[in-house]
Amino acid sequence: MKITSIEVLSADRYDYVKIQTDDGISGVGELHPASGTSGTPYVARAGVEYHKEYLLGKDPNKIEDNWQHMFRRQLFRGGSDVMSALGAVDIALWDIKGKSLGKPVYELLGGPVRKKVRLYTHLSSTDIDALRDEAKLRVEEGFTAVRLYPFGNFGNRSFSEGIGLEKMSYTAMQRHAVERIEAVRDSIGPDIDIMIDVVNRLTPAEAIAIGNALSDYNLYFFEDPIEPENMDAWEQVAMRQPIPIAMGERLYTIYQFRELLNHNGASFLRPDPSLVGGISNMIKIGSLAQASYASVVPHNPLSCVLTAACAQIDAVLHNIPVQEYPVDDDSGVKADLVTEPLMREGGYLLIPDKPGIGIELNEEAFKHYPKKAYVRPPLIYEDGSLKDY
Repeated sequence: MKITSIEVLSADRYDYVKIQTDDGISGVGELHPASGTSGTPYVARAGVEYHKEYLLGKDPNKIEDNWQHMFRRQLFRGGSDVMSALGAVDIALWDIKGKSLGKPVYELLGGPVRKKVRLYTHLSSTDIDALRDEAKLRVEEGFTAVRLYPFGNFGNRSFSEGIGLEKMSYTAMQRHAVERIEAVRDSIGPDIDIMIDVVNRLTPAEAIAIGNALSDYNLYFFEDPIEPENMDAWEQVAMRQPIPIAMGERLYTIYQFRELLNHNGASFLRPDPSLVGGISNMIKIGSLAQASYASVVPHNPLSCVLTAACAQIDAVLHNIPVQEYPVDDDSGVKADLVTEPLMREGGYLLIPDKPGIGIELNEEAFKHYPKKAYVRPPLIYEDGSLKDY
């Protein structure tokens, strides 16, 4: 079997890599926007063309050999865009191999350790009363874990109190976080797990203050408190506040995760299959985490194809306690772009038993969703300087 074509298919803000073979078997992977996460992912799409240059005519079944060539022919290795392209390609190659053998990918990776995986989902409300109601609704739907942004709004947009993170004082950050966590805890009771995510937007001092301010609420994890590059700073934050740290959605090589673990910077690793080099590298990162007694919670911010890839990983890695699951994953545009989303039962995702990664694109629907950029608004301080995106 030989690879005959590789193309990027785009709809709405989602990009997919489709690989076709001369046996008529095709595979699909999802492309992380990488450096184009705020804007248009031009470079990630170009990364697919770079890997295509090597892959055309190759045997898709030689997944690890192909992976090593695609990684090592980059003499300057590990950039986010070529790694995201490699991730999408790798997922598609595993999809092809599973289909060619009539097996789910997890059967080729040692077989399943679970039949379903526990989920956490996102709370998006900004108003405290709405946040309380949304949390209660998610629990009524069966979710046993929820995650929220604790400052009231995600970007530089007004909400009921008229300010966002970039307008808050040191003490106001703590107050806003406490008010929202307290409201959610009161709404859903003591036995539902709560996580927070601050999208790498705090300084170490702010992160330590927030963690200590929330110490009474027994949070499951504190996700991405500070910027991802300085592992010494992650170690400092992890040691000086009481909430377990989750980190890794902006890392893309196994070497970065090794450094994070060596610094004891996180209890939960958040590698993204579409960014770290696909299913192949996720399994290696998962094994590395096991050796450090760390858990893996696969990052899953995109659409149903990435969810399907995560499910294959969830099936085989022992140290996955919970899986990220966007609340709109099985509805709207995401559901339209596939023939059938994976099945959810309450707060669990069922591991599919179909060959490959267990999902197919509905390419006919793509014409109804023109591609568009995903714009993250900048956070601007009162003095006009940039805080972050």
